[in-house]
Amino acid sequence: MSRAAETKQQTTRRFAGRVAIVLTFFVLAASSLVARAVYLQVLDKDFLNRQADTRHLHTEKISAHRGSITDRNGEPLAISTPVDSVWANPKELASAVDSVPKLAAALNLDSPLLMRRITRSMDKQFLYLKRHLRPDEAHRVMALKLPGVNVLREYRRYYPAGEVAGHLIGFTSVDDDGQEGLELAFNHWLGGESGAKRVLKDRLGRPVENVESIRPPRHGKDLAASIDLRLQYLAYRTLKAAIQQHHADSGSIVVLDVLTGEVLAMVNQPTYNPNDRAQFSAERYRNRAITDIFEPGSSIKPLILAAALESGRYRPSSTVDTTPGYIMVGPKKIEDHRNLGRISLTTVLSRSSNVGASKIAMSLEPDQLWRTMKSFGLGSLTSSGFPGESAGLLTHYSHWQPISRATLAYGYGVSVTPLQLTQAFAALGSDGWLRPVSLVKLDQPNVGERIISDDTAKAIRRMMEEVVRPGGTGTKASVTGYRVAGKTGTSWKFAAGGYSEDKYVSVFAGLAPASNPRLAIVVVIDEPGGDLYYGSDVAAPVFADVMAESLRLLAVPPDALPALDSGSVMQAMSQ
Repeated sequence: MSRAAETKQQTTRRFAGRVAIVLTFFVLAASSLVARAVYLQVLDKDFLNRQADTRHLHTEKISAHRGSITDRNGEPLAISTPVDSVWANPKELASAVDSVPKLAAALNLDSPLLMRRITRSMDKQFLYLKRHLRPDEAHRVMALKLPGVNVLREYRRYYPAGEVAGHLIGFTSVDDDGQEGLELAFNHWLGGESGAKRVLKDRLGRPVENVESIRPPRHGKDLAASIDLRLQYLAYRTLKAAIQQHHADSGSIVVLDVLTGEVLAMVNQPTYNPNDRAQFSAERYRNRAITDIFEPGSSIKPLILAAALESGRYRPSSTVDTTPGYIMVGPKKIEDHRNLGRISLTTVLSRSSNVGASKIAMSLEPDQLWRTMKSFGLGSLTSSGFPGESAGLLTHYSHWQPISRATLAYGYGVSVTPLQLTQAFAALGSDGWLRPVSLVKLDQPNVGERIISDDTAKAIRRMMEEVVRPGGTGTKASVTGYRVAGKTGTSWKFAAGGYSEDKYVSVFAGLAPASNPRLAIVVVIDEPGGDLYYGSDVAAPVFADVMAESLRLLAVPPDALPALDSGSVMQAMSQ
């Protein structure tokens, strides 16, 4: 054999060997793959299922909507509207980092800031990009088809009445949890419980199929508030005008149903719009009618006279000698505007005699006077359940000095909230029954507690009617066609080192119709400016406007229609 042939034969054998080696490698590799496939799909198929589930099956929240709040007539005060929140899986979104500027533009966010948020959250699987978008805005984001970007349906709170009922209704957080007002007080009732579902998604994170329901959502329950939105708007409009007219710092109005204890209106100034989170500050959103206390001044005198009648030491016909127009209690001089001489209890109220009220209070036993004030709700919560409610201040009689009883008689040394004072006057209107205050609509009136006799309550109401009649201090609180029982109050505000002599609180508290009271209303104007600052000039006209329109809206029959002479009646019949 030639050398060439031998070389060719060797080359052929080497090539055949290489082919055999390659074929053996491929056979072994194929066998390994087949073995692995058989192992995974037959012997260990759960592994692939787990991997598939991890990549394509996701558990998503099913948001529950919050219960609505309405007024007593069904008018909406707080409702939940559907919105979409955009979220992302940062790890998946990082694979499309070049598209982040487009995403930021669609979300109206700063692109570098969004990029930093994404990169700082690479260890997370869930990151909110923007909450509470309109559905069309969310659709524009999803149209970008970015990996890891998803939309979650949520609900946002909307308040149709805006600032008219903001202080009472309150507001919720971005997560729809109650933060203030009725939203917080009844959060357990209004709030729902989110559900969950398992969803199959494609590689871009887009939903393909709802696989199963894990837990259905439990939606919140609706709540009917006690207020009447018609009266609420009336009180809001009237108070706002008064605050502007008198250049006052703030003010409150409370309208209470004497028969049931329900709050029919409660407004404050300044106010805020719960739909605008930029206005959320404690100074604006706190409900002053429930949280703020003040010294009531002479508006407390009807309660002092009620204590006097209940003691048995006085009768409605009793008199008090106020001569010479002042009294000295230790170094303190208490005086009236002029010497009224010997006057009746009715005149003590109608002319608002500090001397007469002080003498009466000092003649009573301290414990008896304290118990009566306490029974009217002073120094105690009203049971409204409103978050942050103040109990006011009524010092125990064991700590009283003689001057304490004297100043208590005309509203100093004791502090109340507007709601407390309204509840106390409502007790006079309900013939001595103190009813728990309710901020929700009641099917049945609250069971009250008798605190004074019906004779005492009726006698005090008759005395308070003289306050509003000619010669009294509250004539500007009169309402055409109705008998009104009320009391003015003006107090100096406490300041560092004592009482300020140029800062006042103006008050009017009253009932109507006095013959059978339906409404109790308290008006408080804090620090009115200008020349007018007495409760008779500032708060009384506001009371009259609110009371007149409220009685008309509630169709309460008049009890003081002008009498027609017989000649007019005969003339009308002949026509």
